[in-house]
Amino acid sequence: MRLAHKRNVQRKLRKFVKATPAQQRTTSEVVETKEVKIETVVTKPSVALTPKQQQVLDIVVANADGINPKGIGLSAGQEDSKAASWATGALKKLVELELVVKESIASNKVLYKAL
Repeated sequence: MRLAHKRNVQRKLRKFVKATPAQQRTTSEVVETKEVKIETVVTKPSVALTPKQQQVLDIVVANADGINPKGIGLSAGQEDSKAASWATGALKKLVELELVVKESIASNKVLYKAL
């Protein structure tokens, strides 16, 4: 039943779409090209950081040799079990804004350094 229906639908579509060779087609459209000069100005975005992001950025800047997310959370006064996850959200945004660099030391060890 399903194959027959599919076959019927395909047959109807072939009736509506009749392909003509490329030589027989007439093109009445003329495409005009215009040269447009685009000036790009590269500037650092001045993004307002949230208080949490600013606090994480200050902690990373204070540790020039690099600091891991758990160390950031602990220095911000978070509990030991929540420290790394607390800092991760703000660190992702700071890496995206290119204010902080993420460096992988080992397979699961990560340090963040300020630019």
